[in-house]
Amino acid sequence: MRGLMAGLLTVVFLAPFCLMLRNALMDTQGLTSPRWTWWPSTMHWENFTALFDDPAVHMGQALGNSLLVAVVTAPVSTLLASAAGYALARIPVPGRGVLLALVVATLMIPGSVTFVPTFVVVGSMGGVNTLWGIIAPGLFNPFAVLLFRNFYLQFPSEIEEAGRLDGLGWFGLYRRIALPSSGAMLASLGALAFIDSWNAFLWPLVIGQDPSAWTAQIALSTFLTSQTINLPGLFAGAVVTIAPLVVMFLVAQRYIVEGIATSGLKG
Repeated sequence: MRGLMAGLLTVVFLAPFCLMLRNALMDTQGLTSPRWTWWPSTMHWENFTALFDDPAVHMGQALGNSLLVAVVTAPVSTLLASAAGYALARIPVPGRGVLLALVVATLMIPGSVTFVPTFVVVGSMGGVNTLWGIIAPGLFNPFAVLLFRNFYLQFPSEIEEAGRLDGLGWFGLYRRIALPSSGAMLASLGALAFIDSWNAFLWPLVIGQDPSAWTAQIALSTFLTSQTINLPGLFAGAVVTIAPLVVMFLVAQRYIVEGIATSGLKG
């Protein structure tokens, strides 16, 4: 029975991906035909070639931009959250409770409230039409800070005491003991940060106004506008765009589950 349920769930979850690949291999006439076909009789692989040959979209450059943004954002934001979480959990500085309350408060503020002020700040610094303007606001993740804080609160203090006997300070304890011991958390939150950064749309759309700063999601949106509809290009682009995320999830799924399980949310 469990095998049957697992098989059914697998089919349900894989169905959208199969449908997307099917659509990417069809022409416009087949996609708009009222007659349903499970698989195209003639597979149009040229849709993928046309995707990268389109001079108006620059899909290759957009994918490169998305990859650069995600590769920078994921490790940097995760390391910053790890360091901040360790400081909030271990370093007894005055006002630590106030800082923690401020971090929690940022989670209660809707993104729509801070969107315009963030754009004004980034724009005044010359971040419009630049990749660093897309990257910078995503480097600070208060939710990840709280997860790391809970993780380090449950980290055995005896190990750190042994490090203190060896003459390590707070930074040495973090770099040589705490950070290497949080590999699962780093991998899981890093993978989630990569996925979130790759899928971002609104902020890159506003900041990356020039085609040279488009990310993959912005390039995809150009296939479906009020003036033109390019369904084969849209689905081919969706297949190409989602492929890195599928690979990322397959590689990091074990770490994602392990990291969340050991994040300290159980109290």
